[in-house]
Amino acid sequence: MSAKTTVFIAGSMNIKHLDPKVQERIMNVIAQEYHVVVGDADGADTAIQQFLSEHGARYATVYCSGQAPRNNVGDWPVHTITTYHKPGSRAFFTAKDVEMASAADFGLMIWDAKSTGTLSNVIELLTRAKNSLVFVNKDKVFHKVVRVEDLESLIERMSEPARRQADTKIGLLDRISQLRSRARQFELLNASSVATETAGIH
Repeated sequence: MSAKTTVFIAGSMNIKHLDPKVQERIMNVIAQEYHVVVGDADGADTAIQQFLSEHGARYATVYCSGQAPRNNVGDWPVHTITTYHKPGSRAFFTAKDVEMASAADFGLMIWDAKSTGTLSNVIELLTRAKNSLVFVNKDKVFHKVVRVEDLESLIERMSEPARRQADTKIGLLDRISQLRSRARQFELLNASSVATETAGIH
């Protein structure tokens, strides 16, 4: 992959059309000639692909689990992910999302406030200390996710049934707990490092 800034753009499968605010952000990505990594699912992935194609995006790669993408509107290069999970299962399709989170420098997510796949992408990026800009489709508002507190604030946009479902499907509470624990460890290490550096000043 080139040294270009890479953006992971994804969204919920039941979002078929991109809000003008999202379109504006993607236009900025195209204008900056960033490299876009995008999935192959129906819904938001296909809408993103369509928009990229219609607006002349030059640098995009479609990621898919298995042999061939379900959708590749712009006939872009394809990055296939080998996974030994059962074809069609959640784990099978999640494999490509994990790879995109690893490849990207940051994420632009379009979320319906309940999709666990999109939420998992935000968590995967945050786990790697990468920022996400999440557009909550029902509120028409962007949320920046840089810290675990931002993620918790984002999750407050979910209904209680949606939160329970996310916990069942992706272990939401455990993943947040792990992120909190990691953040505390980082703070302690940072504090220790600062104390060590300043100990010899006087």
